[in-house]
Amino acid sequence: MPSARQELLRLLASKSFRLGQFKLSSGGTSDYYIDCRTTTLAAKGARLTGQVVLDEIRNRGWKPKAIGGLTMGADPIVVAVSVASGDVDGFLVRKAEKQHGTGRRIEGFQEKGSRVVIVDDVCTTGSSTVQAIEAAREFGFQVVGVLCLVEREEAAGRPNVEKAAAPAPFISVFTASDVRQEHLLQTDETSPGMPAAGSGCEICGKPAMVHNPRIRCEAHKI
Repeated sequence: MPSARQELLRLLASKSFRLGQFKLSSGGTSDYYIDCRTTTLAAKGARLTGQVVLDEIRNRGWKPKAIGGLTMGADPIVVAVSVASGDVDGFLVRKAEKQHGTGRRIEGFQEKGSRVVIVDDVCTTGSSTVQAIEAAREFGFQVVGVLCLVEREEAAGRPNVEKAAAPAPFISVFTASDVRQEHLLQTDETSPGMPAAGSGCEICGKPAMVHNPRIRCEAHKI
């Protein structure tokens, strides 16, 4: 029987990973794209995310009072882990302070001095993770660990996050290479081809059929 970690990797490979030509938020381009939210916001994906991330946190003995991260990539991870734990609260970091009401940048858990873990879905340059770390410390939290669901190693974001997190450790549950490898292992035999409305083949851009977990034209469906 596959472990929760194995199941989550398979789900990320089938629901969140796509091959093609994509422009990244960093301004660069890539031959693949990972949108973890299609997994972390799915019912099964949320359950697995909560379990796997909570296991990682407990295995390292971080013992946080709360977890949080920059909205919105961290949002579903925060909620999933909080629900799975039953005792780890959550907080969300706004990209900028609210211009009305309380003017808070940190929403949710508010106990200054508490041990917290910063989470993110994908680490590329590490910018969003670093913002969350800095905001958490500025608020008065003690950051004891930093975790991302998928790390894009080729973007070299790790040194940026490690520098900002120190002395807290930074870990990734999966690398993009892990997800890519699993994606390529999954075959088209899992479901029949169906028209992919408004989508082009992730290799050549021609009208595509859905060959789960890929979106390919007939020429590239294998």
